[in-house]
Amino acid sequence: MTTVKARRVALYARVSTENQTTDNQLIELRAVAERMGWLVVTEFVDQAISGAKGRDKRPAFDLLLKGATRREFDMVAAWSVDRLGRSLQHLVEFLSEIHSSGVDLYLHQQGINTGTPAGKALFQMCGVFAEFERAMIRERVVSGIARSKVSGTKSGRPHGRPASIENPEPLVRQLRAEGKGMLKIAKELKIGVSTVQRILATP
Repeated sequence: MTTVKARRVALYARVSTENQTTDNQLIELRAVAERMGWLVVTEFVDQAISGAKGRDKRPAFDLLLKGATRREFDMVAAWSVDRLGRSLQHLVEFLSEIHSSGVDLYLHQQGINTGTPAGKALFQMCGVFAEFERAMIRERVVSGIARSKVSGTKSGRPHGRPASIENPEPLVRQLRAEGKGMLKIAKELKIGVSTVQRILATP
């Protein structure tokens, strides 16, 4: 009789602030692994780190990707998709990297398992949505800056205040993910530095 080898799973958990805990995420993921017969080989935890930050600012996430590349486990399990990141584009890049190493992904809250045919199909769909998101962000950046120039330089805003972009949050997070500093983001979008700081301070 052939013995089925248990899948080796790495758990990933993240919280955005010091007063939050990853305990509940890990407890649920361990319970799932036990029910599914998975072998938890390692756990990666990022404490008080925003999901909007890049890989270089998330040490546990970076180690997770390095472990996937070395095939130290067969699957990554996370409590929810937003624990991995705040951008669909970044999620797809993450999926592409681990899948290229033959590592699958399980997302507990969304009930997604890319080790199944349905999960693999969803992964392919994510690529389409990510391209759509990139196009929409580029369009919003271009139209937002153009609108800011018109209202900020031609309408003569009082006291030299910068023009505001309607809903600047996605633009701020996108530029931050590209590694730009707060002052540069504020200047490029022509919004206040305090607005940039407030957006980035929110998980």
